[in-house]
Amino acid sequence: MFHYTVATSKSVSHTVEDLEANLKAIDFGVLWHLDLHGKLQEKGIDFPDQHRVLEVCNPKEAEQILNKNKLAGDFLPCKITVYEEAETTYISMPRPSVLMGLAEEPELTATAEDIERRLIQGIDQTV
Repeated sequence: MFHYTVATSKSVSHTVEDLEANLKAIDFGVLWHLDLHGKLQEKGIDFPDQHRVLEVCNPKEAEQILNKNKLAGDFLPCKITVYEEAETTYISMPRPSVLMGLAEEPELTATAEDIERRLIQGIDQTV
């Protein structure tokens, strides 16, 4: 499956707070945080649901991956979204192993699988 998605009973804001703390505990930082709902509202688009996009990274691993294949930067940093739909909050990410598998380099895919395992751990601890 292309993505990993779980539901939580927490609000979007609370989920983002907890997710950021859990990611930090596994050495991933949030580089960028987009409030898509707010940005669309700012542009005059009535988008009713909360939707946040987090770009997350472990700098040491990003350096190792980019040193092996600069095109891997197309997949970096990792993206995690937190959004609401039908009064439920979801945490979702494209699986790094699937994305990196497109580079067709087994060594990078193995690294991506390890990163994916740890990101899933951080997401699951947030639920």
